[in-house]
Amino acid sequence: MAISIPFRRSRALTGAVGLDVDSGFVAVAQLDGRRMVQGASAALEPDVVGEGEVRDVERLSASLKELFKGRALPTKVRLGVANQQIVVRQFDMPKIEDPEQLRAAVRFQAADALPMPVDEAVLDHQVVGTFTNPEGSERLQVVVVAAREAMVRSLVAAARGAGLKPEAIDLGAFALVRALAGEDADAEKARVFCHLAGVANMAVALGSVCVFTRTVPVPEGYDGVDAASLAEQIRPSIDFYMSQPDARWVGDVVLSGPRSGQEELAEQVSEALALPVSVAEPLPGLDVEGLSEGEDPHRYTVASGLAMGGVA
Repeated sequence: MAISIPFRRSRALTGAVGLDVDSGFVAVAQLDGRRMVQGASAALEPDVVGEGEVRDVERLSASLKELFKGRALPTKVRLGVANQQIVVRQFDMPKIEDPEQLRAAVRFQAADALPMPVDEAVLDHQVVGTFTNPEGSERLQVVVVAAREAMVRSLVAAARGAGLKPEAIDLGAFALVRALAGEDADAEKARVFCHLAGVANMAVALGSVCVFTRTVPVPEGYDGVDAASLAEQIRPSIDFYMSQPDARWVGDVVLSGPRSGQEELAEQVSEALALPVSVAEPLPGLDVEGLSEGEDPHRYTVASGLAMGGVA
């Protein structure tokens, strides 16, 4: 199977399955259009996955096998990755019509701009816009993703060891935006999504397109997430995005994930950032009849976004 990171959106196929492997738990969501057919999750033992990276392939395989055991779930899954070995950057490039030439040009430019050797990375790109520079030349705005191949292959190996068949590798940040932003999201201002689970997975989006992502440890305080420290982790992502050419003003921040509901967290982060901050509905627009009673729906935001995504 060719490992790739898909950008392109398509309608969810019947029975599409998204599998989110978080540091503390695994969650699987099966969608049929906008209906959740099944949702299941299970806690992971410590050190199986750390900061979004697989630490123990065999133990993760065993946990995944147990999660799927006795459930009528398809074995073809769409996997998500979210860790510090992923980089998303936006480039300006000359307009190139030929897809192969554009791919080669992206790889050449990425070699100088990315903090990892391109021969050790999985690369993908998407043209997200065009503009005319002051000299009158038409240019492309291209979002480029790089992920260390060894990290991706460890995740794929764990899934295969459980008898699963990975059919797509997607970024957790893309799945997050896909699940929460909606098809008709306003692209006049940028929005920051921050998913709080095993790691803080941040995504800056224009409408439904993720243009920057970063993962950091969730800052711990005496009573849970430390709001002031979280704000100080979000701020550099905003600053970096705002330094990019043609960046849009950041309008607000949206928190999500199992740790987003902490009392006064959104209010405290808002005060520190001087921006509106809200907590997202975990599964907006989905019929969640397939989710078992007592399950935390915030565990399934990324998994459902993965299931909505396109096949590699």
